[in-house]
Amino acid sequence: MPAIAQSTSAVDHLGANGNTQRHELGYTGGRSAVSMSTTPVNGMSPSDSMSNESRADSEDRVKAEQLDALASRLDVQKRIKEGAESMLQFALTDPNFKDELRVKVEAELDRARKEIETITSQMHSLSTKTTRKNSVEERDDFRTALNNAIGCIKTLSSLGRSPASQVSASPSTSTIKAAPSNEDDVDAARIETMNRLVGILQRNLRVRYAVPISEVVQAALLGLSDKCSKQCRACAYRLIRHALVDPESIMRLQEQPLDWYMIKSLARDSKHAVEKEQVVKLIRAIVEIGSTRRGPSGSSGSGSVPLSDGVLRAFVATAEQPDDLLKLICIETLAEILLIDIDLMSRTGGIRLLLHVLAEGPLEIAPILASTFLHVVDSPSTRVYLHPGTDFEIALSGVTDAYGKGPEHDERMRACARIITLLLRTWSGLMYFCMGDLLAIRTIIDTLRIPSLDSREIIIDMFFDLLDIKPPDWHQTFIDGRRLTMYRRPMPTTDLPPSPSSKKSQEPESLKLTDQYIALLILVFTKAGLLDALTSMFEESTTGSNLSRKATLLMAEVLQLANKLLPLSQAAKIQSLPRVFDLASDYGRGEHRIIGSLALSALDSFNRNVARLHPTANMKNNRPRANSGEDAVRRGQRQVEQVKIKMGMQMDDRTFQAALLETQVMLTKDHTKWNFETLQDLIEGPLLNPKRMEEAIKVSRFIRRLMSFFHPFSHRFSDMPRVKANQRWVKLGSTLLTTLLASTDGKRYLESEDDFLKQIVKSFAQLDPYNGTMESDPIFSKARIQDTLTYGYLEMLGTLSANEKGVELMEKFKIFTAFYHLSDTRSRDDLIKGIIQHLDYSIDGHSRIVLSKALTSCYVHIRTFATAHLGSLVRESATANAWTLRLLLTQLYDPAMEVCELAVQFLQEACESMEILRLVVEMQPTLDHLGDIGHPLLMKFMSTPVGFRYLYDAGYIDREIDMWFHERNVWYVVQIEVYLAKALNVSAVDNSADAARSASDVRVPRHFYGEMTKTELGCQVLQEKGHFAEFAHFIRQHGLESEDIDLIIKLKSILWAVGNMGATEGGLPFLEEEEIIPTILEIAEKSPVFSVRGTCFFVLGLLSVTPQGAEILDDYQWESTLSPAGYPTGLSVPTDLEKFIFVPTWDTPTSSTASQLIPPTSQNEMEVLTALHNLANTVIANQASRTLARLKTRSEYKDIFSSPSMFYRALHTISTHRYRLPVRRYVLDLFEIDLDYEVAKQLSHYAETLQAPDDTSTAAPSRVVSVLGIPGRARHGSESGEEDDLEEPQEPTIAAEPVMNLRPMSRIIGFQEK
Repeated sequence: MPAIAQSTSAVDHLGANGNTQRHELGYTGGRSAVSMSTTPVNGMSPSDSMSNESRADSEDRVKAEQLDALASRLDVQKRIKEGAESMLQFALTDPNFKDELRVKVEAELDRARKEIETITSQMHSLSTKTTRKNSVEERDDFRTALNNAIGCIKTLSSLGRSPASQVSASPSTSTIKAAPSNEDDVDAARIETMNRLVGILQRNLRVRYAVPISEVVQAALLGLSDKCSKQCRACAYRLIRHALVDPESIMRLQEQPLDWYMIKSLARDSKHAVEKEQVVKLIRAIVEIGSTRRGPSGSSGSGSVPLSDGVLRAFVATAEQPDDLLKLICIETLAEILLIDIDLMSRTGGIRLLLHVLAEGPLEIAPILASTFLHVVDSPSTRVYLHPGTDFEIALSGVTDAYGKGPEHDERMRACARIITLLLRTWSGLMYFCMGDLLAIRTIIDTLRIPSLDSREIIIDMFFDLLDIKPPDWHQTFIDGRRLTMYRRPMPTTDLPPSPSSKKSQEPESLKLTDQYIALLILVFTKAGLLDALTSMFEESTTGSNLSRKATLLMAEVLQLANKLLPLSQAAKIQSLPRVFDLASDYGRGEHRIIGSLALSALDSFNRNVARLHPTANMKNNRPRANSGEDAVRRGQRQVEQVKIKMGMQMDDRTFQAALLETQVMLTKDHTKWNFETLQDLIEGPLLNPKRMEEAIKVSRFIRRLMSFFHPFSHRFSDMPRVKANQRWVKLGSTLLTTLLASTDGKRYLESEDDFLKQIVKSFAQLDPYNGTMESDPIFSKARIQDTLTYGYLEMLGTLSANEKGVELMEKFKIFTAFYHLSDTRSRDDLIKGIIQHLDYSIDGHSRIVLSKALTSCYVHIRTFATAHLGSLVRESATANAWTLRLLLTQLYDPAMEVCELAVQFLQEACESMEILRLVVEMQPTLDHLGDIGHPLLMKFMSTPVGFRYLYDAGYIDREIDMWFHERNVWYVVQIEVYLAKALNVSAVDNSADAARSASDVRVPRHFYGEMTKTELGCQVLQEKGHFAEFAHFIRQHGLESEDIDLIIKLKSILWAVGNMGATEGGLPFLEEEEIIPTILEIAEKSPVFSVRGTCFFVLGLLSVTPQGAEILDDYQWESTLSPAGYPTGLSVPTDLEKFIFVPTWDTPTSSTASQLIPPTSQNEMEVLTALHNLANTVIANQASRTLARLKTRSEYKDIFSSPSMFYRALHTISTHRYRLPVRRYVLDLFEIDLDYEVAKQLSHYAETLQAPDDTSTAAPSRVVSVLGIPGRARHGSESGEEDDLEEPQEPTIAAEPVMNLRPMSRIIGFQEK
């Protein structure tokens, strides 16, 4: 519930008042008993305290002036340093710079650096002394703050007395001023004092524990009077909130008559928003600090929230009001309370309100409430508060009630569809909605049968999301009714090598947990009649529509998924489509034949074209087949290229000379006039002949003119803009270098006759900080690399590094030396990254040294980039290379944790290959320093005998198996449930492509026990430890646990451990020996906790990974899905679906009867009280309000509306029954009583004296508010009698029958007859 967590932390940091502060402050005892007297602390008089404070202030000012002076000196020295560095930089590029001046500048630079170090150390020592002094004086500051807080409390208490008594206030506190003359001045003084006290409590946390909460609340209650301003009341609530620190303070708070003030404040209108806001914050603080999260049973929702029923009913009324500004935060708070104390929410009508909000909106809070109720229905102890079949099903009303709503209802329908997707993607929601023979799911599916409902497309899209069907772009062509065979050709997916992300997504998951859940969804939906409902959409028109074709598409995709995920016997039942075939074979009605034939034709067309238009759907990877059509095209292209090269090498002299002239290279230096195609053909063909190369170099000087074009200082190639059209020149330069290196004359030309490599070296020297020839606009400047083809020189050097002759040339011209120098500069990380990216590392030599130097660079971003590039080299390598793996293992010891994580990620991916895994294990890396980051990689090692032996000898196995047995098993439950939540629910909450991609990247976490059982030695160690026997005993003992959350979590952790062990051939005998599989099957069918059932369902799927496990499950009527070759795929579903999804119904507990009051003896009071009760009935509320208004005008009733006892009866009535916020405000405004501290004490007195004994027979009739009621919906009842009926004289009866026997009262539904 992220939004709830955000709101909790957003409301004034409520959590900062709790136990965390007490721990930080070293608080161990209870609240200190602080005397309210003005006796000096530790014998220190106020005058001594003041002198000490003034002395401390003067010392602080002196130190502050010293720090300012040092800071100004430091700024001057830094400027001198920057100026000297700039001059030295200029000296490197200016040959006329004098050596004497250089020496002086360097000396000045050294002096500035030393001065900076000296000033910095002085500032540090001065700050340390100040900090040490502050810590010494901390106790004095606490005493001062405590005295000030006590003075503020005394001031607030004195402001509540009469003006005469205020004069005699104790003069020892300097904060007390002269007595205010009128109410406004008193109000302002209260606000100022309370704000000052709040400031003290905020700045000094220890004071909160020292100040007695009862005295703070009593002083604040004086500012909550109706005579005070709303700002004063808001400050009083704020003061009380900041005084709360622990559950004990909440207990002291409950002893004060604060509830009456809060009930009245929550009933005020929007003009008092500042006051209501502080009340809401106070309630949230009470919930945060004082709540007991779990009851004695340990089950969820069995805790207690220290709020009275009256306050929470007032809070619910505020959340129920549509136009209230605090509506959303109140709803979120109620959702939090629901998870803590569901019984309180049931008594006060909060569950009914949250269900209504879930159905009606606001839409932005509906996902939060859906998650809340999913948590409620998961446990049997909390879902009993919901009426099965009616309450939670209100979440579906946006879809089921869509008929006749019009297009404006579409947005709400889409939001409701997202909520349904969220609910059905969880075990709690799916199992709950399967109750009553799938009644709720059948209701959703039956909306597809309504012909006039145009918004059915939203429902179809919802099923696409539920089943995780991601249709490709050509599906729109299918929906539009165009022929797929004439639309487009197959995608040439095999021409390009797969990217790392696509390669990762194409790897089949070893544990298909999400697929198993979707298989169950298909079984449930088809059993509920999804295919029949889609068939009914076909029957609406013989010509078809986009909607009916989309229904056909959904049916085709469901059939595809059933064929892929379900066992053959169950998939065959779905594939039969009896109703569609009945329509196609109905010769009696021609339109039925047309509809059925069109549907079958569309399904056949879809199946035929899926493989052709989406070939990757039926392929495990993108490996090109030898007999594919694309392969024939590629073979033909390669043959043409080989023939062209062969013909070019056999070219005669005349043709060769003509080709040289045709390129225009000999005629002009303008490259735009050159014939690029002819030039490329020459380089790739004839010039590969050593004879032609010699002729082009010595005779025609063709190579000289061409190479001069690529010289950096010629500014021809290097100045060309970096656009797509010019990319071909970079490729041409690389090809030219390859061709030159292919012959002896070409290598000699590059080595001795051409300046290309010399100019490259000089260009790098322009950036070399160790060289004195730096220029202002070097060739390899950052701007030129980004905007021109200068970056192409890096690709050309990469071409040289791939050839042994090229490496020799680079070594001779010291290009690698330039690389080494550049790797030490921070300002040109773009150039360093380009060098790393383009160098070829196939030859052992300087290239690998450059890479290793980048991997150990002093800059984190360079190391991160180099590690990522090294990981890509490992990934793209066809064979295991020891040198790349050794470098990657070295990165595991990098000081930056992000580099270590990246290295672990690439190693974990590379170790999918057994060859690489074996090679890595032989290197015996130490991963203990990585902590949790290295655990997945170590568990990879455990899956091989060599790796397990290495880890066992290192002591890792013994250490980890004990940690997993006691702790990590439970942590694994969190990991796997987070994985399932991301994989299943991401589309329901976030439809973005990034969210979908992040969900697809999530992998099933590995389990320690599952990896252990993959080796014989691991099984032996596990047998010696005896852990599995304890697991089996726990499952048998607590398999049907439904109350204790800790036991349920431990049960899940053990089930996952057993499942992962059973997924291996070595671990399955453990399960057979203990005969635990029947127990797991019983838990899957009978556990009252839905999430435990889901865990068992996934565990049974894990057991079906091996052929032996699938055979065992088949004996217990659980059928496993097999591949075409007959091997199990790790998916298993029950043969008898009804037995698995059956959930017994329950009886909802009745609400406990509210406390009853002694009935009034006066007939007038009885009439008023009867009218107040009638206000709760929306049918006769108007009549009751007119009666109350008429009674208030009569003189004999005036005493009633100013009576505190009658005011208490009214407050009790609205605190025990449901009244809307305007009605509550109306009731409170009826009484001419100003609520102040004296009245509040009288109300507390009446709360004790007016309570009826438990065995009295004269108790007032009770009202039971049903959870099913929807706010604003009228209750059924007859109209009340005439007004004159209320005026008939009635004799008071003192009998067993209650006095409330007036005619209007006898006709109101909800009052029980006694």
